[in-house]
Amino acid sequence: MTTLMITPKLAFLLVAFSLGELGDGLNIFQGIYLVGMGWKEGSVGAALSLMGLTTLLIQPLAGDWVDKATLDRRVFLAVASIVTALSASSILWVHPVVRMNGNHHNDGDDGATAIANGDHLLIYTSKVLEGIASSFIGPCLAALTLASFGPHHFDAVMASNIFWGHVGSVSAAVLAGMVAYVLYPNIKYCFLVIGASALVAIVFVKYLPQGDPLMGRGFRGKVAMDQHGLVQELSQDETDHSSHVSSSSSSEENLPLVQKEKHDNDDDNEPPTAASYMQVFLDPKTCILCLTGFFFHFANANVLLVLGELMGGGHDEDGSVRRTAIPLTAGAIVTAQVTMAIATWAGDKLTAVGVGRKPLFLAGILSLPIRCALIIWWKDAGSARLLSTQVLDGIGGGLLGLIHPYLVADITFGTGRFNVVMGLTASFFGLGATLSNFLGQMIVEHFGHVASLSGSLLLSIAPILIFSLMPETYGCRGSSNHSQHPHSNKVVTKKVGYQSINV
Repeated sequence: MTTLMITPKLAFLLVAFSLGELGDGLNIFQGIYLVGMGWKEGSVGAALSLMGLTTLLIQPLAGDWVDKATLDRRVFLAVASIVTALSASSILWVHPVVRMNGNHHNDGDDGATAIANGDHLLIYTSKVLEGIASSFIGPCLAALTLASFGPHHFDAVMASNIFWGHVGSVSAAVLAGMVAYVLYPNIKYCFLVIGASALVAIVFVKYLPQGDPLMGRGFRGKVAMDQHGLVQELSQDETDHSSHVSSSSSSEENLPLVQKEKHDNDDDNEPPTAASYMQVFLDPKTCILCLTGFFFHFANANVLLVLGELMGGGHDEDGSVRRTAIPLTAGAIVTAQVTMAIATWAGDKLTAVGVGRKPLFLAGILSLPIRCALIIWWKDAGSARLLSTQVLDGIGGGLLGLIHPYLVADITFGTGRFNVVMGLTASFFGLGATLSNFLGQMIVEHFGHVASLSGSLLLSIAPILIFSLMPETYGCRGSSNHSQHPHSNKVVTKKVGYQSINV
């Protein structure tokens, strides 16, 4: 038996990469595949929208559950990954739609109709399950990160998680696109990428540190690791008597070794008291973040759909998507995800040298009106120029995706409501995206692509104005109205220890 020594950050990196490959179930490729199997575009849209709608409704509940659950979050992360992969892979069992010629109808047509109805039920059900399971993946991973690394190293490790998640998405899109292109028109085997990603995630999830479960929901903790596995003691100011600083009442076996030693000598085992839901939901900073994200995604989500329609690709004579549309679609995904990874890396470096949350978040928001204007200007300039606008999508998505958990951690530190606010804000973002796709496509149908893009351009000004009201939160973690003393956690080096994997 050999022992492979890895740092906790590397364990999170591997899991984030694998979960990034899971992505959203490669929905774009699924849409192409279902259309090729004879599904109507409306049915495809309904199936893919079900996941988004379910996620929209479940995310706040999922975040609240992750905050309150006594179950090891690593277990639920593994289960959610498996369910997501199985649900997304259920598309492999879809049968081709049998077209009826004229008014001819026989018993075989009844059988084909029954199969088609069963396939619709299978996909619709799988998308609901996928939406539920995927709602827990983000909160579980964020909670484990905060629980293990505490408020001081959360930003750096979370940035690494997000970066490698984008790299995983790029890898999945490239691999799936290659498989689909080579095996065209039988592209269903590209979805095996999802199953393989889930297996990799499951292998490494069990090696993630659990950390301090209470610190994972936003309470102050007593010990945390740095990026290299160095265990540090988080001492508290003597003047800090906030109820949120009480020690954990969790069972000793759920705590890291060093924290067990501290609890052995700790006389105060009163559980911390979480802030009320209304206290954190009505915090002006929470409201500003929710509204900013809502209007940004309200303006943004439909832009990619319109862009795809402008780039074209068309259909073959039999109604299926052309083979050339596959690399074009994969190219759009890869361009955005590569740029998101670069933007995440740059945002992490800028944060490390003291650049605040507000300028970085605003930079991401400002990319949207520029992107809309360029697409309108280049609408007849060919696919290459239109595809290049995905760089701006990557900048916006990368910076917003990075700064979003930073802001929530700043706002909720000491409240015990970190994950439920993550879920709440994500639901507002998702609601904006859902309305954008619905209303944006209605405008395209009645007034054309330019009118829809012009609407997105005008709407993209709203999040800029709203977020301008947000105070800077960088360096203020723990200084909200929910905790009495800012910066009460000091770092004292305690001892070194690394995660080990027995192979």
